[in-house]
Amino acid sequence: MEIWVDADACPNAVKEILFRASERLGVRITLVANAPVSTPPSPLVRSVRVSAGFDVADNEILKRLAPGDLVITADIPLAAEVIEGGGQALNPRGELYTKDNIRERLTMRDFMDTLRGSGINTGGPPAFGSRDRQAFANALDTILARTKPRRPRTS
Repeated sequence: MEIWVDADACPNAVKEILFRASERLGVRITLVANAPVSTPPSPLVRSVRVSAGFDVADNEILKRLAPGDLVITADIPLAAEVIEGGGQALNPRGELYTKDNIRERLTMRDFMDTLRGSGINTGGPPAFGSRDRQAFANALDTILARTKPRRPRTS
């Protein structure tokens, strides 16, 4: 298993948790973003910079995704495609997207998008906090405990 991070909007606290998990378990992590992303000096952690544009980072992740890989993203349409492609998708707030819940999330996302398009202020998500950080760490640990990561080549 490899971990892919939709890094443009990923909280730094989540990246730090991922970097520690990478070193502890020997899991390769790739951060994909359209802006430079700082990473620790590790052969297991790398970043891929893509050009700016709608869904460019998402498409790069999908192009490289292998069945069983884990994608960290808050992007629900990306999560749906990851699941369809045999991967796993985890929200930075610790919610695991599954075949059972992704359609409901897509429907709610589309509904909220329609409301915003009608001029209704729907607000945004609450600020990322310590509970979110802990929920993410717990969910990641659960996924990694039940999934034997494939040892990456460090070349």
